Order: sequence, then structure tokens, then C-alpha cells
Amino acid sequence: MYAIIKNGGKQYKVKEGDILLLDNMSLAPKAIIEIKEVLAVNTGELRVGAPFLDGVVVTAEVINEGRDRKVITFKKRRRKDSKVKRGFRRDFTRVIITKIAA
Repeated sequence: MYAIIKNGGKQYKVKEGDILLLDNMSLAPKAIIEIKEVLAVNTGELRVGAPFLDGVVVTAEVINEGRDRKVITFKKRRRKDSKVKRGFRRDFTRVIITKIAA
């Protein structure tokens, strides 16, 4: 059994026991999250919503929060004396999927 959920403009294919990094939600560890934006669920047969399924909830438990590794973007335009260096660190909430209620 798996479900496709939406969080923060991104879609994730999850099943029970999966650990994934969602956008930062500022929640304490052991907090329970109910994700109701379920796009599809497969329980032997695939059900697809338009855009979301009614009555399907994915429950997750917060493990911790943190920041990802720094990603450096560097742009250089040759022979123009133009360059830009930027860094970015994503804040995330690590969760474990505990239940898919279809």
C-alpha cells in the first residue's frame, strides 16, 4: 500500500515506515501530523483524486527538525567581469509515516 501526498509544492510517494524530509513546520518532536492532501492511494487498486481524495488521511510523526547541507550556486559570465555566488540551506522537518487510512 502506498500513497502520493503533496507538501510544500512537491509530491512524495510514501508507504508506512518511510522517513522523509518535508518543509519546515516548526513542530516539536513526537508531534502527530495528519496530511489530508492525498493525490492518489493504492490499496490493491489505484484511486486517483481530482485533485485530492476525500476521506484518505496519511498520519506522520515528527522525528526532528534541522537544516540541510549548504548548496552553493555560482554563476560566471565569461569576459564580462560578472559573477554571483550564493549559498542556500533548506530548513526541514524529518517525519516517519505511521499510517495510511484509506
